[in-house]
Amino acid sequence: MGTKLERISQLSRENPDMVFTSIGHLINKELLKECHEEMDGKKAVGIDGVTKEEYGRKLDENLENLVMRLKKKAYRPQPARRVEIPKDNGKTRPLSIYCYEDKLVQGALKKILEAVFEPMFYEEMMGFRPGRNCHQAIRKLNQMIEGNKTSYVLDADIKGYFNHLDHEWIVRFIESRIKDPNIIRLVRRTLKAGVMEEYQYEATEEGCGQGALCSPITANVYMHYMLIWWYEERVKPLLRGYSGLVVYADDFVVCFQYKDDAEKFYEMLKRRMKHFGLSLEEEKSRLIEFGRFAEENRRRKGKGKPETFTFLGFTHYCSRSKNGKFRVKRKTSKKKFTKKCKEIHRKIKSMRIWELKDMIKRVNQILVGYFHYYGITDNSKSIARFRHEVEKSLFYWLNRRSQKRSYTWEDFRRMQQEYPLAPAKIYVSVYDS
Repeated sequence: MGTKLERISQLSRENPDMVFTSIGHLINKELLKECHEEMDGKKAVGIDGVTKEEYGRKLDENLENLVMRLKKKAYRPQPARRVEIPKDNGKTRPLSIYCYEDKLVQGALKKILEAVFEPMFYEEMMGFRPGRNCHQAIRKLNQMIEGNKTSYVLDADIKGYFNHLDHEWIVRFIESRIKDPNIIRLVRRTLKAGVMEEYQYEATEEGCGQGALCSPITANVYMHYMLIWWYEERVKPLLRGYSGLVVYADDFVVCFQYKDDAEKFYEMLKRRMKHFGLSLEEEKSRLIEFGRFAEENRRRKGKGKPETFTFLGFTHYCSRSKNGKFRVKRKTSKKKFTKKCKEIHRKIKSMRIWELKDMIKRVNQILVGYFHYYGITDNSKSIARFRHEVEKSLFYWLNRRSQKRSYTWEDFRRMQQEYPLAPAKIYVSVYDS
């Protein structure tokens, strides 16, 4: 099946105007079985309670039945189970948990959509794509600011992006490359499946459920047409100076050489988003003076230091290298730092009855995972602070294992010689290609 999808991807790459009219038959037993093998069996179950293990007991029979219903156009996805996930600001984010069989269909649909659309995406899109990650997005942003004539940065935040994607626009965007009615029917039925929350059914009139396997590629297709294609083909030719864009999921930053270009784009962007049923979070979207000349310009105007902006969990700020050259530096954002400290404090509390060696092993796994993301060029102080907070939390909860105080700091240091905490380490350079 991989060869067939690779062929579609090749055709899409070589023929940008090609429209695929007959690819629905690729969602067959072979592809669905492949999706089953890739599925994480530990994920939460949907409203039918069926697990991967249970579905797999009669896998061939179940898949043959599913394929037959797909061919007869009788397949209808069940409503998703909705749960609310707490956010940093005290609000919640809805997460949709789908039935296992629906996950298989979504997985197959995702593979087909990726084969067709992935070759046409611009380099500006970094999220939810093979071979791309957050650190590459930060490297791209770093190059946009340090290697070009950036003087202004628009840090934009879309209000409830995944929850407000217009279903008709999703279908129209997908139909620009795929005219197969079987694929379009599946897309529509997946979008309109609805959700169950506290035993109440709720229709889904907009948005694509966060938790759906095909949600990331659907969101990328929407972002491609709504923002990136428009920016590259329609906006940039109108600007008189340098401009650059980097997008990760629903978060994006745009750099400009001239303020009037930035202001023109900002107004055009708001109109563009309104046309597609979206809007900017005005309180979180800001146009700031930022770049190699920002410090001098703001000092001359009596405005103080250049402002900072946050992107992908890092606060980016203007600084200098040891030899005095302009540098963009970054540190863990205050919000993310506080959130992670609270999370690990609760985690260590829950582990306080564990054997010491098991407890330290798990804490080190968390620390190394944290350092692999936040251990980035110029962020040494922030990750060292986080390690120190973990150390303090560990000391606190080890001393709550009994009524008697277990450790002094001297004892704690001796214990660490036998069970050391992972060192704070920079794993990622923003200057690597």
